[in-house]
Amino acid sequence: MNRSVLLLLALATVFNAGCFHFRKKDRKPKENPALASEVEEAFKQRWIEKRGAELTAQGVRPDLAREQALNEFRVRYGYTHAAFK
Repeated sequence: MNRSVLLLLALATVFNAGCFHFRKKDRKPKENPALASEVEEAFKQRWIEKRGAELTAQGVRPDLAREQALNEFRVRYGYTHAAFK
């Protein structure tokens, strides 16, 4: 009888420790908006450079190729913050 009571008390102590009650349930890292903006802007620059080079290789003037690439980026990735900066 004493062993079962001691075992029950030990289990109750382990499962009712304070750290279980106070820990956060959803530990998602906070998104840094500045970091997200930098990543989107870097992606935009790389995408426009690549698409502009493709259009230039097809015979489009470089200034028109960049403008067309920018317009295509805005249509394709309009949901990003970088699309209309």
